[in-house]
Amino acid sequence: MDEESVNFDELVLKHKDKVFNLCYRFMGDHGEADDCAQETFVKVYRSLKDFRAESSVSTWIYRIAVNTCKNRLKSAQYRGSRNMVRLDEPKETEDGERAVEVAGRSLSPSGELDRKEKGELIQAAINSLPADQKSVVVLRDVEGLPYEEISEVTGYNLGTVKSKLARARQELREKLKGLV
Repeated sequence: MDEESVNFDELVLKHKDKVFNLCYRFMGDHGEADDCAQETFVKVYRSLKDFRAESSVSTWIYRIAVNTCKNRLKSAQYRGSRNMVRLDEPKETEDGERAVEVAGRSLSPSGELDRKEKGELIQAAINSLPADQKSVVVLRDVEGLPYEEISEVTGYNLGTVKSKLARARQELREKLKGLV
C-alpha cells in the first residue's frame, strides 16, 4: 500500500462520521446522506494531490461535502425521487429481513416517539431553509464549527455568515413556534 492511500484511509477514518452527519443534516435521509458522504470522499481522493493547504484539511473536506449536498439537492433526479413513494416494494435489510428500529431503554415508548417527532420537525424546518441559510445553520448549530471555519467552508465573509445564521435562526423559530 502506498503512502497516498494510507493518508487517504486515515482521512476517511478521521472524518467519515462528521461528513456523514453533515450530509444527513443537509439531505434528511440516511441513504442520501450515505451516497453524498461517499461521493465526497471520492472527490477528496481525486483532488487530494491538488490540495493547497490554504485551509485545514477538515475545512476543505467540509466544503466538498457541503457542495456535494447542494448539488444533489438541486438535481432534477433527486427532486423527482423525493416525490415518489413505492408501496409495492417495502424496504428490507441486506439479508432480506424487514428493518426494525429498537428504541433505547432511557425513554418510554411515548417519550421516544415525542423525541423522534421533534427531531423530524426540526429536520424538516432545517430542510425548508434556503441552501445558504441551511449550510450555516448545519455547520454552526449542528456541527459546532467556529464562525471563521464556516466562512472558509462556505466562502462567505464573516459578517455574511453571522447575518445568514441570524436570519436562519429567526426563520426556524417562526417555523417551530408552538411545535417544539
